[in-house]
Amino acid sequence: MSPTLRILPVSLAVMSFAAAPDPAAAQTLPPDGDGAVAALETSPRHGEWVKYDAGDGDMVEAWVVYPERSDAAPVVVVIHEIFGMSDWIRAVADRLAGEGFIAIAPDMLSGKGPGGGGTASFDSQEVGRAIRDLDRGEINRRLEAAGAYGLALPAAGDRVGAVGFCWGGSTSWLLATDWADLDAVVVYYGTSPEGGYEGVQAPVLGLFGGNDNRVDATIPRGEEAMAALGKTFEPHVFEGAGHGFLRQQSGQDGANLRASREAWPLTVAWFQRYLGR
Repeated sequence: MSPTLRILPVSLAVMSFAAAPDPAAAQTLPPDGDGAVAALETSPRHGEWVKYDAGDGDMVEAWVVYPERSDAAPVVVVIHEIFGMSDWIRAVADRLAGEGFIAIAPDMLSGKGPGGGGTASFDSQEVGRAIRDLDRGEINRRLEAAGAYGLALPAAGDRVGAVGFCWGGSTSWLLATDWADLDAVVVYYGTSPEGGYEGVQAPVLGLFGGNDNRVDATIPRGEEAMAALGKTFEPHVFEGAGHGFLRQQSGQDGANLRASREAWPLTVAWFQRYLGR
């Protein structure tokens, strides 16, 4: 029998989670899109732009943020939306560092723009098209190289996860089908892959808005395939929330903010559970 997709009120979604999230994390949400620059300007953490080699001299620009801690930290690769590299995705990486992870957010349009530039070199109307034209094999290669770069940092531990949003959410799902050494994945409102589940080794957490049926209609195929293979996929659908709710926290008459306040602690708890604290 095919699994039944349940649209859960936020409180029920949390109750179904095996490892209870830290309630304090709800007070430390990433900013919404409008608050990203201010959050970055006031962050106490060290963030810097780097370039890493993704193979054969393919240099990818990325934003790396370090947590303030005295021991080795797990690494999380942060995959941006269809909008490309943005202040908001940098602020999400900063917030993950605030939870104790080394966060690395690559610009997937590095070298693809005019003059060999990245997202910032494109006209804003062309960014989405350029991202849709990216080769899937190249995307996964660049993301795996981002993880390898992070793990090689002197301050890093030996476990790596990935989280993606919108286009990045679908991309994080697809990355899991290809990268056997990935230790944990979080998918924010990304579509489930059409196949390749045999390659998934990492446990996958899915976080979805209830008013996003374009994406939500693909959740059952992920549930069905992962269950058949005995693998972990835990989806949460937040009633009334729309697509992109973590960036657009003021939307959907309060539902986006409610979803964000529950989804972010689930994210942190998932990574703590599978990557370590």
